[in-house]
Amino acid sequence: MFELSFMRNAFMAGTFIAIVSGTIGVFVMARSMSFLTHTLSEIGFAGASFAVFAGWPALNGMLLFTMLSSVLVGQMSIKESRREAVISAVSALFIGLGILFLSLSSQTASSATSILFGSVVGISRQEVWQLVGLSLLVMVVVMIGYRQLKFDSFDAVGARVNGINSTLISVVFLLLLALSVSVAAQIVGSLLIFILLTLPAASAKYFTHGVAKMIVLAILFAMLGTWLGLYLGYLTNWPVSFFIAVIEVMIYVTALIFQHLVND
Repeated sequence: MFELSFMRNAFMAGTFIAIVSGTIGVFVMARSMSFLTHTLSEIGFAGASFAVFAGWPALNGMLLFTMLSSVLVGQMSIKESRREAVISAVSALFIGLGILFLSLSSQTASSATSILFGSVVGISRQEVWQLVGLSLLVMVVVMIGYRQLKFDSFDAVGARVNGINSTLISVVFLLLLALSVSVAAQIVGSLLIFILLTLPAASAKYFTHGVAKMIVLAILFAMLGTWLGLYLGYLTNWPVSFFIAVIEVMIYVTALIFQHLVND
């Protein structure tokens, strides 16, 4: 399997994607922002479609669209009373734009499949290094602002009392989330981004309560799903994103059962 260059590229990219997804996912769950992850996936779809239309790499288009819109959408949907309406409007707009850009492109069928479900075969070494660079950027920023981000995510009231600039932390986190969505889409596709950015972290919280321990466990769960998904995809020639989805759901169900047994 590792004799094939595209599989080596896929495993290398998948490892960094799992690290980023597990780390950011813990804060996504703590800040109750899983809804935004789903919305950004649709924005990313439009960005990747625009990139195909413009002749750019899909990742560049996703980065452009998600980075520009993440802060705006995040701030618009802070109030729960208007969150559902904002999500519906933004999702409808960007799905429509994505379909439009694909229809104007000459590569509609293959490009749509790759954008929606990811493409292991299509990941080049250059794209892998781009993913590695973006992943390292996300992790460095998280490490620098870890204490403030943890405080603001898990104890927002206490953070404000202690003078932490919650607005700045929120903006930085939204940008990190946008980067993470664009990175994760390269393996699972824009349709299933929210799986890696929510389920591993959601599973981890049932096994441990320390933030650092949750991050480590979420990374392990994301890595297990990604690695095993890539391996099963290689054996069966079925979509990797399907296996990743099934594995992460199985881990989550196991976590729920474990929590039920502990409580009983």
